[in-house]
Amino acid sequence: MSWLLYWILAALSIGQVFSQNTTMPPHTTTVTEVYIRKQYCKWPCNCPRKKPVCPTGVSLVTDGCDCCKVCAKQKGESCTEADMCDPHKRLYCDYSMDSPRYEVGVCGQMTGVGCLLNGIRYMNGQNFQPSCKYNCTCLNGDVACVPLCLNSRPPLVWCQNPKRVKMAGKCCEQWICDDSRRFRKASPRHIAFPAYSDESESWQNNCVIQTTPWSTCSKTCGMGISTRISNDNEKCKLLKERRLCNMRPCEVDITKHFRPGKKCLAVYREDQPKNFTISGCVSKNSYRPKYCGICTDNRCCAPYKSKTIEVRFECPDGSGFSWNVMWINACFCNLSCKNPNDIFADLESYHNFSEIGN
Repeated sequence: MSWLLYWILAALSIGQVFSQNTTMPPHTTTVTEVYIRKQYCKWPCNCPRKKPVCPTGVSLVTDGCDCCKVCAKQKGESCTEADMCDPHKRLYCDYSMDSPRYEVGVCGQMTGVGCLLNGIRYMNGQNFQPSCKYNCTCLNGDVACVPLCLNSRPPLVWCQNPKRVKMAGKCCEQWICDDSRRFRKASPRHIAFPAYSDESESWQNNCVIQTTPWSTCSKTCGMGISTRISNDNEKCKLLKERRLCNMRPCEVDITKHFRPGKKCLAVYREDQPKNFTISGCVSKNSYRPKYCGICTDNRCCAPYKSKTIEVRFECPDGSGFSWNVMWINACFCNLSCKNPNDIFADLESYHNFSEIGN
């Protein structure tokens, strides 16, 4: 075989092998699919005028576009980038079933760690009561508790020694007024109680009278009501007492009675006696009471000396009744004015007033 024939056969063999390794199968083409992801958020925002009203237990949240208020999607409902799952229930949007688009998901529950409290393990999201005083929730390893004993309040102003005690059959401690000091002041030693004295008499003899000051009159002019707490009674029991009060008449212009050059009148008194009237019933006797005056220089006038008198009233139908009435002896005018209708005006003597004031 000549060298020329050898090279020709070699070339044909190499070409055949090359063609077998590089020849593409018939009718084969390369296709690249292009998918455009749907946009659920559109700007500028176009929100309805009225916010939606969500069912009970469904949170009202701002949508994922940070545009409008919407009702959050709940567990098992479809969610998108706009429709958010309820964050307050630790829900999230799971897009794993929408591969490869990842457009529409399903709201699922986030798994969190439980809580360990007093040797007891609680699941994430579980509500429990470690005691009758608290209601707690496990939130991803943290315990959040809300107190259940919220209705107990300290005693009123008249209580000098308030104390919280455990009551039988009740979970929450209760505020009481510790009256133990009342019995420390007993009768003198040289007075001996007879053996046959009953319990009520012994109670009265050991009673220490406690009476609060009369409250400010409920009206700045005309007939009003004033109250106080006192145990000055047969059973030494703290009771609420009421009396009628009249700081000044509403129909009289007291400024006309000012002395020349004065801006204040501490006490005003009518020239002629008159009868008190309440609910159409008239006092049996006539009186000439004193009233507190007024000032025109930002000072206010209030009684600092007064007493209580009993007034008998007679009605047109022949019936009658008696009322305690405030009798003003003297008034004082100063710049320390309190609103008579301010329920916090007398809190200075209240238990732990500094905490209440803050």
